[in-house]
Amino acid sequence: MEFIDLKTQQTRINDDLRLRMNRVLEHGQYIMGPEVAELEKALAAYVGVKHCISLSSGTDALLLPLMALGVGPGDEVIVPAFTFIATAEVIALLKATPVFVDVEEKSYNVDPEKLKAAITSRTRAIIPVSLYGQIANIAAIQAAAGGIPVIEDAAQSFGATHNGKRSCSLTSVGATSFFPSKPLGCYGDAGACFTDDDDLADLMRRIRIHGQERRYYHTHVGINARIDTLQAAILLAKFQVFPDEVERRMRIGERYSDLLRGSCEVPFIEPGNTSVFGQYTIQVDDRETVQKKLQAAGVPTAVHYPLPLHLQPVFRSPHLPEGTFPIAESAARRVLSLPMHPYLSDVDQDQVVSAVKDALSVRA
Repeated sequence: MEFIDLKTQQTRINDDLRLRMNRVLEHGQYIMGPEVAELEKALAAYVGVKHCISLSSGTDALLLPLMALGVGPGDEVIVPAFTFIATAEVIALLKATPVFVDVEEKSYNVDPEKLKAAITSRTRAIIPVSLYGQIANIAAIQAAAGGIPVIEDAAQSFGATHNGKRSCSLTSVGATSFFPSKPLGCYGDAGACFTDDDDLADLMRRIRIHGQERRYYHTHVGINARIDTLQAAILLAKFQVFPDEVERRMRIGERYSDLLRGSCEVPFIEPGNTSVFGQYTIQVDDRETVQKKLQAAGVPTAVHYPLPLHLQPVFRSPHLPEGTFPIAESAARRVLSLPMHPYLSDVDQDQVVSAVKDALSVRA
């Protein structure tokens, strides 16, 4: 059984995929070819914003808005304590300070009340993470922000909605990843930023190409963060089936919850939200033992994430000892992600559910 099945998807889109890739090989515009503009237009329309800026990775999609906002030494940027390191790493790269905040117990997303208490005169931005496929409580976060720019880290939630609006359309900037395992993934690294702010979009486009306004005329210090044309072509092929895959993900996630509820702690979806289940993540006691039992039963698992950011060696501080963010720390000890992708069959899903119940010594 595959934890994430990319082969079935590739078979489904094979003809269109090869046609688009061959087109790139024929025209030879491997950097900023026509597929890049085509992809940006399609994704902006899907999200419901004016601008999509395609990029070389999801990490760059977090870095560029901070650079465009002028974040630097002495500044603070608030992030959840429970997420992948890239969310905080980009802040440290700019010599600013990541300020960690605990998460909500049910959603795993940043707690707006605790976030509000963390805001200081040095806070330059807030990066809530829409973890595991569900959008964070953006309305409460923006109310707490009081005008401070909010950048949604939507690496796992692209395609999800909050009160009918799509992830990446709800904040100053939305940032997502197209890493192969993401809801919309390419065959390498790529990402994108989304915004309705014309000036911010223009500046991020410049920073993406070494701060260049026009050829060999540079107005800002930038980086090389362009998406490869081949990856844009791959994403265009995958995007044709993406809406259907989102529906499949939702159905599979809901079926998991229906079958597992009462046996373990299943994902909680906030009212008004949909989730694309970038991960289907439960909570269990004695996780290591449960994982070993599932492995013996032929069920692959993963842990996203086993150590909160404030306890990572690179960010450890005597001011943030173990116990500082109890919900994040508890989640890190107990979360367990099960196989999840749009092509997970009912038969395989039933096998996973049965193995989980057996591992937990629970019978239906």
